[in-house]
Amino acid sequence: MKFLNFTPHELSIHGGSHVMLTRTVTVYPISGPAPRLDVDREQLGSLSIDGTTTGHSVVRSVLGCPAQLPAEVEGTILIVSALVAEHPLVACRTDLAYPGEAIRDAAGKVIGANGLCAGPGLAAKMRAE
Repeated sequence: MKFLNFTPHELSIHGGSHVMLTRTVTVYPISGPAPRLDVDREQLGSLSIDGTTTGHSVVRSVLGCPAQLPAEVEGTILIVSALVAEHPLVACRTDLAYPGEAIRDAAGKVIGANGLCAGPGLAAKMRAE
């Protein structure tokens, strides 16, 4: 199986077993532009600050369709954002995964992910195998 990283940064995916203390780390460089969800913004008005005439503009963001998502290729898993992989319009795709639980260093900086999470289509395919 081939894995391609379509997130906006290099990924370190940690795997293996905690029990046996044999953990592997695989680093995936960026494979291309990160697919995103289209966003429509509805202007709602503004909220005043302490009753003054000045305020903050308020909009409502509505997430739309995945954009810039490469086509499915047999034998290849695309690592994308959770929002893209879990989007209902691509739920049938069997090639989408996203980084697992974040692994952080002592300062709280993300240094990797604990495995991968399967998108809905990949999860269904793996359950059926």
